[in-house]
Amino acid sequence: MTDTVDNPFFARLWSRMSTREPESIRKLRRENLVGLSGRVLEVGAGTGTNFAFYPATVTQVVAIEPERRLAVIARQAAHEASVPITVSTDTVEKYQAGDPFDAVVCSLVLCSVDDPDGVLRQLFSMLRPGGELRYLEHVASTGPREQLQKIADATLWPRLLGNCHTHRDTERSILDAGFEVSDARREWMMPAWVPLPVSETAIGRAVRPG
Repeated sequence: MTDTVDNPFFARLWSRMSTREPESIRKLRRENLVGLSGRVLEVGAGTGTNFAFYPATVTQVVAIEPERRLAVIARQAAHEASVPITVSTDTVEKYQAGDPFDAVVCSLVLCSVDDPDGVLRQLFSMLRPGGELRYLEHVASTGPREQLQKIADATLWPRLLGNCHTHRDTERSILDAGFEVSDARREWMMPAWVPLPVSETAIGRAVRPG
């Protein structure tokens, strides 16, 4: 991501897609937020699809969404949420955290940042010791889908889909940033036979040691 994000095609596409998410994705979003409490930083909030799933134990959510068209929709969703949510149009790279957060939430966003390793190190520094990173992310697959991902990343997919890169070893980047993964697994957002490079995801919890 750069200082400003202006992607009108992706904003139109995602604003429509996010209202039609299948229950399989909504179930994973809900699971990813279970048990959170205190102050939470959400990176790449999109249209605010996660907002309805935050538990009452969360006292504040700071949601970062630098695409201004998506941020407008996210602010509408924030007004309807049951927990206090503030939407910022800063990029995560430029956001000044102040006090450390109790948790960071990343949902389908680490595929789109320019420097995922650097962003994860930054998120590590924004967490209090013992704080959690909750992630639900597209990840690199193996076999035939691996080749599909590499072709997609080298052609039009990132340009059309908000800089999304499908073949990233996000789980390795999380470990390299200093996190300790306490719970993780792979899940399919769509049936495995669907020929899309983003069908497979990783969902997990990682902790900043302290």
